[in-house]
Amino acid sequence: MISMRAWYRCFLALCFASLFAGAAMAQAPTAAPSGPPAEVQELAPPPGAANTDNSMFGGFSIPDSGGFSIVSSFLRADYVVKAVMILLLLASLWSWAIIFNKALTLSALKRKASRFEKIFWSGPSLDDLYQQFAAKNDHPMAAVFVAALREWRRSFEGGTPRESQVTGIKDRIDKAMNITILRETDGIERQLGFLATVGSVSPFIGLFGTVWGIMNSFSAIAARHDTTLAVVAPGIAEALFATALGLLAAVPAVIFYNRFVNEIGRYTNRLDAFAEEFSGILSRQLDDKVR
Repeated sequence: MISMRAWYRCFLALCFASLFAGAAMAQAPTAAPSGPPAEVQELAPPPGAANTDNSMFGGFSIPDSGGFSIVSSFLRADYVVKAVMILLLLASLWSWAIIFNKALTLSALKRKASRFEKIFWSGPSLDDLYQQFAAKNDHPMAAVFVAALREWRRSFEGGTPRESQVTGIKDRIDKAMNITILRETDGIERQLGFLATVGSVSPFIGLFGTVWGIMNSFSAIAARHDTTLAVVAPGIAEALFATALGLLAAVPAVIFYNRFVNEIGRYTNRLDAFAEEFSGILSRQLDDKVR
């Protein structure tokens, strides 16, 4: 029978043996390399693989898309689409020329009308005003005044008219002013019809270019037997660009056409009001002379 002291000696021997075995296993092998560690380099993606560098924009990848070029879209377009684009571009340029011209003309006419009304209602004699504006008849309100006073003077060429002639003289003066207003208004409204035509027709011309371009895109799909985006996208982009040009020509034309029509309508009402007031002045003077 083994005593307690013998068991204690055996336990100590086993503990020292396990300690020496662990120390021996923890030592580095003699054949391991002792130089500096090798540099770690990032491997390049295999050929054909997409670049997935998400270091920017919070880890979201941004696709690399080519920029849209108007010139390149025009050069790649079909001859019919090119003709549509050129037509719409010329219509847009001519519309803007008319817009600037009408804006300056109406602004000048309103300034001259205000200046004339200020002079007219300041109290000078009608003969002095006639001598001043007969030679410089450069706006419609002065033209209405000169036409009315010229007809007034013609009525007195044979002397003072009789009472039976008063009604006819008044009618002739009113007709002279009305005809002058119509003629001057027609001159102001000139070229507005072009803006109306461009505003109503340009979207349909652009739509025709779009339909033609889409037809060419489908023809390219049928010829190549390929429905990828690279085949379809160029033709559709050219087609939609024709529609964009149509809207670019139509929208300003419609906006300024409506604006000019309203301004010309207000200016015509201003001429009519002046003609009514001036007709009343001449009618009172004519009644006084006949008496």
